[in-house]
Amino acid sequence: MIETIGIAAGEIWKFLDKQEQPITLSTLRKNLSLSSTLLIMGLGWLAREGKINIEMPENSYSYRISLKR
Repeated sequence: MIETIGIAAGEIWKFLDKQEQPITLSTLRKNLSLSSTLLIMGLGWLAREGKINIEMPENSYSYRISLKR
């Protein structure tokens, strides 16, 4: 399972690398063919490695995700 999560993290990273602005979790869900569970696990992997920013702006109910550059 660890390998599968790592592959999912790689897909997420590649998608985020193409984005110029932080994106929402729902944008990731729509554009990647990962289950919700694998998407969250992959984001956790990237967060643990310190490779992404995850923010929730004030007055918003949607996370914004971007790569640390």
